[in-house]
Amino acid sequence: MVRYADPGAVEWVESGGGPLIAIPEVVLPFWAGADGDELSSDYDRACEVDGHVGLLPVGDTRALVLGDEPASTAYLPEHGTFVRWCAADSEAALLDRIPQALEAAEWEPEMHWDVPGAVVLFDAAWPGNASERTDHLRVALEPGRYTVRVAYVEPGPEVWVGLVQVRRAGD
Repeated sequence: MVRYADPGAVEWVESGGGPLIAIPEVVLPFWAGADGDELSSDYDRACEVDGHVGLLPVGDTRALVLGDEPASTAYLPEHGTFVRWCAADSEAALLDRIPQALEAAEWEPEMHWDVPGAVVLFDAAWPGNASERTDHLRVALEPGRYTVRVAYVEPGPEVWVGLVQVRRAGD
């Protein structure tokens, strides 16, 4: 994980250029990443997600793909939101604008994600079993149905942020 400040307010996950993916821990062994002998790898499937987010089958559940661009991403549990760093001079400048960004967000249509428990966010190119050897972040979600919504916001001068909010359905 990357830290942009000392000691760093949050932990950030980066990719080598492709999408990040949040996979339920229970199905990590089923994600092969860019490995495999097939014509289309799991990584290829993740790269085919059209738009900012998408859901892909993995084992008997689905994973959340954070597509569009390989932005550094953190999870802010107090907001139930993955924050994608598009532009800001510093981590502090970006994080200071998150409340304004959430308030100003014009959300894209929601999708539903059934989650069996905690998920791990990492570069989709890595196999699930190797996710601990790269940038990764464990996000403790309770089992259940979640609503996922996305927005890209410019909450201040030279601050652009992607928001992927994950909320319990019915909250």
